[in-house]
Amino acid sequence: MSEPLEPLARSVACILERGSKVFLARRGPGGPLGGKWEFPGGKVEPGEGDREALARELAEEFGASVTVGDLVTEETFSHRGRPRLLAAYHATLAEGSKLVPAEHVELRWVMPEELAGLDLVDSDRKLLPALLARLSRRE
Repeated sequence: MSEPLEPLARSVACILERGSKVFLARRGPGGPLGGKWEFPGGKVEPGEGDREALARELAEEFGASVTVGDLVTEETFSHRGRPRLLAAYHATLAEGSKLVPAEHVELRWVMPEELAGLDLVDSDRKLLPALLARLSRRE
C-alpha cells in the first residue's frame, strides 16, 4: 500500500491590471533569476491561504494594499528540483495605494502583446496562455 502524496507546496502570483496593461516587476541582479521580470507574489506560508499570502507579499514587496479577486490559472513548476503549484489571481490595487519597490529594481505596466518578448521567470511564463486568453476576452 502506497503512502498518500503530500500536497504540492504553493506559490502565488498577482495579476494587477491598469486599463489594458498588466503590472510586472524586475528582480535585482544576482542569483539564477536575477534581472528577470515577474508577476509579484511569493510562497504561501504554513497556515496561510492563497489570497492572504498574496496580500502579504504585495505589502512586503511594494508597501501596497490589494484586494485579491478571482483565480486566473494554476500551473506547476519546479523550484530547486521540487514541484510547486503557482496560482495566479487577479487583484485590484486599493485606492490611494502606491507600488514602491523594496526588492525589485524596475516596475513596468505592459501591454499583453509585450509579455511574450520579456525575459520572464519560467514559472510566470507558464501563466501566459491562460492570462492572454483572459485578457483577450475582456477587450
